[in-house]
Amino acid sequence: MNDHRISVTEDELHAYVDGELPAERRADVEAWLAVHPDDAERVQSWRAMAEMLHARYDAVAQESVPARLELERLERRPRQWLYGAAAAVLVAFLAGSTVGWVAHGAKAVPSTFQSFTEDALDAHRLYVVEVRHPVEVPGNERDHLQAWLTKRCGWTVFAPNLEASGLKLVGGRLLPGPSGPASFLMYEGPSGERFTIYTAKTESGATQMRYAKADRDGSLFWADRGVGYVVTGGNDRDRLTKVAQAVYDQTEKNGG
Repeated sequence: MNDHRISVTEDELHAYVDGELPAERRADVEAWLAVHPDDAERVQSWRAMAEMLHARYDAVAQESVPARLELERLERRPRQWLYGAAAAVLVAFLAGSTVGWVAHGAKAVPSTFQSFTEDALDAHRLYVVEVRHPVEVPGNERDHLQAWLTKRCGWTVFAPNLEASGLKLVGGRLLPGPSGPASFLMYEGPSGERFTIYTAKTESGATQMRYAKADRDGSLFWADRGVGYVVTGGNDRDRLTKVAQAVYDQTEKNGG
């Protein structure tokens, strides 16, 4: 009999959605979800997003392999190609081993998720406390703000309408990102709570939403079409998830 008190980690929930959870843990996770409606709702939202991504990109994944990459054509090349590739692998291995030894004891290179959320959280904490100068362009200039950030960043920057969530656009600013410019939008509720949306280019493919927390602030990160998004605001995870979902839905609809 399954013990519903057995804790289930977020990594296991992601593995459950992705079909990568070990069979012996599947029953435990399902039992956990049956008595934890918040986690069950999160799992459902992840599945919905995964289905949306599959609907958009599976056709590309099923395309035939280009002729230049066909195995037969590669096999027809001179043997020198094989020897050269083997040599390159050996050199890369030796170089990697050397770097690993020199960097022994150093911290691992942070993932895109980690670096994005850290940058977004830093920007959030820096500007949400500002009273007179929280943004460069005010929210009443939405069209100008979107056009300016789009031109400077190189992708379509869209400022969602979050009034249904009780949030009004304060404005935005241009920030330095991990590998270029980043856009930063700020929203505020009637009680003074503030949410921010940080976006920058990334080499990551499309990803599901991932949660991170630092002190009293939480963030949700996802990536799509070469752009990473981080929505940050407070420690109410349910509220943050609803706001992030609204941002995602409107961004997708408007081609952001």
